[in-house]
Amino acid sequence: MSNIPDELLYTSSHEWMADNGDGTVTIGITDHAQELLGDIVFVEAPDVGRSLDAGEEYTVIESVKAASDSYAPVAGEIMAFNDALEESPEMVNEDPYIEGWIVKLKLAQDADLSVLLSAKAYADVIDSEG
Repeated sequence: MSNIPDELLYTSSHEWMADNGDGTVTIGITDHAQELLGDIVFVEAPDVGRSLDAGEEYTVIESVKAASDSYAPVAGEIMAFNDALEESPEMVNEDPYIEGWIVKLKLAQDADLSVLLSAKAYADVIDSEG
């Protein structure tokens, strides 16, 4: 069973988001996503300062099995990339929620957090995938 922290929000495309409480959010891929990908060997650094729409691709994550796009759960501007992933992309496998975060966004004025899934709703998505 995947690790699905209650305090985070999720997307059906397996991204997680933490509300930092200051108009910014931290985003990464879920434990389930890293399990599906296998050993991660590269995380593409997105352009800091780039504005994203909700659902827009912002990075590519490559594993020994596949390359996978990752999508912004909400609209916002990329404020930071986890530079440690350039040297140690495997941190996403080891700890996808703390050490393996990917970007921090400054939320757009119209960012809608209500469309994101609770931990329970995300667990239901995983269960429905079989």
